[in-house]
Amino acid sequence: MPHIFCIANQKGGVGKTTTTVNLAAGLAKIGQRVLIVDLDPQGNATMGSGVDKRTLGASVYDVLLESTSLIEARTRSEKGGYDVLGANRELAGAEIELVNLERRDRRLKTAIEVAAGDYDFVLIDCPPSLSLLTLNGLTCAHGVIVPMQCEYFALEGLTDLVNTVKQVHANLNRDLQLIGLLRVMFDPRITLQQQVSDQLKAHFGEKVFDTVIPRNVRLAEAPSYGVPGVVFDPSSKGAQAFVSFAEELVQRVAKDQASRSRQV
Repeated sequence: MPHIFCIANQKGGVGKTTTTVNLAAGLAKIGQRVLIVDLDPQGNATMGSGVDKRTLGASVYDVLLESTSLIEARTRSEKGGYDVLGANRELAGAEIELVNLERRDRRLKTAIEVAAGDYDFVLIDCPPSLSLLTLNGLTCAHGVIVPMQCEYFALEGLTDLVNTVKQVHANLNRDLQLIGLLRVMFDPRITLQQQVSDQLKAHFGEKVFDTVIPRNVRLAEAPSYGVPGVVFDPSSKGAQAFVSFAEELVQRVAKDQASRSRQV
């Protein structure tokens, strides 16, 4: 069974898609088999992986409505080295269509189970709102990775997300947990960012990843070329940070598995 992680934050513009795409490329670079599920109707993770959302034969929309399987709908990001279950504007309509369907919050979980043996990691790029799409992601995930900027308002959004994770854990998915907080677009020269970073570490402790993603122009440029920043400029500080983050995540997952097996 793959490790399934939602990349989520109820605040927009915090780098969820950049994190999803570059973490996937970083994991692929260190030998992991990865699938990105793009649950955002904007389809940015799809385009950022070099997959044209306008020419998708089938998308996550078709998979959620069960008119096709994940295996048939997935496509390969040749440059990124991972698979993509892409999204486009059609997905916006899925919100309304799912409301009256059975298992409306578990359809993604069922779809991923079919291809579970093909992947080590599944990364789900969630939209910023708490919607049926996000709920599908949270219901099938083992954990949530929260990319966040070290700014005051980011702390407010984090509180809302932690409460959401607790509610889904209690009612829909007992496996769901907060895996960790990833500090992104970080500039150590800004005193406020350093102060917020210290607050995060004081409050969340080991839940804060050691890796910090710096503010980096090359990461911002990469999507316009349809490639992850890790591939676009491997020598950039941002790319190197994401590879380090991929390594840290693999180590954390292995440590968690070892801890659970000892408890058993």
